[in-house]
Amino acid sequence: MNLHLPVPSTNVAFTLFGIDVMWYGVCLTTGIVVGALLGYFRAEKYDLRPRDRLLDILIFAVPISTVAARLYYVIFEWDSYKNDPGQIFNIRAGGLAIHGAIIGALLTVLVCSRVMKFSFRKFCDLMAPGFAAGQAIGRWGNYFNQEAHGTATDLPWGILIDGEYVHPTFLYESIWCFLILLFLLLVYEKKWRKNAGQEFLLYGILYSIERFFVEGLRTDSLWIGSFRQAQVISVGCVVVFVALFFILNRYPIRYSDGTVQPEHAEVSAEPGPVMEHPAPNESTKTEEQK
Repeated sequence: MNLHLPVPSTNVAFTLFGIDVMWYGVCLTTGIVVGALLGYFRAEKYDLRPRDRLLDILIFAVPISTVAARLYYVIFEWDSYKNDPGQIFNIRAGGLAIHGAIIGALLTVLVCSRVMKFSFRKFCDLMAPGFAAGQAIGRWGNYFNQEAHGTATDLPWGILIDGEYVHPTFLYESIWCFLILLFLLLVYEKKWRKNAGQEFLLYGILYSIERFFVEGLRTDSLWIGSFRQAQVISVGCVVVFVALFFILNRYPIRYSDGTVQPEHAEVSAEPGPVMEHPAPNESTKTEEQK
């Protein structure tokens, strides 16, 4: 059975005012918009009020994440740019690292959470499905650029690049991120959600597991010495995120659709019992109250 993807005829989506708009940019932008909409319509469920605040945060997060994604890629691919520094700014040809984008987004949200006074952990949970959706869509930019592919394969879903069929690793990641999205929305949030911060950590764990194995198939990996950079990061993320996932059980911030905890619970230990004080009735009023 032939399941080969067709070879894209061009990487240009359309031309606007004489400027070619690339499919790579269209896919990334679509992924960002879909992820942002997911966050916008779920914001109040995650105690971000008013939800328009999300748009204020994205104004900073999107450009900073883009710059961070490019810098991350350039740092690990410096040999390709040192003789032609002008190409550093040519992001239309590809070269944005998802790990750099996530780091940029998290640092931006951390600063915004301190300035705007909202929970950093709750916001990370809010955007976890959005990250997965953005990756699932954005990875198709690699398809149109015919990049981020794997080694040769005779599997029926290989993609033809430079005259041979290779693993469509961008497709593997796109499918996996879509499954993460469904799991978070349909399973975790409905049945397992407990403490703020854990949903984002779960996203990071699941994505890192996939990235470790898929990265081993790729032919365009970034390297740290003799190790694939993404595999090193993935192992580190799984170890750290699993530990943090269980640690957060001791420092809960719960959501308003369940047991409500005040924001300052983020830095406190397990909350003690709440004392209820019923309004005094005639029989319990003191002489002074009477």
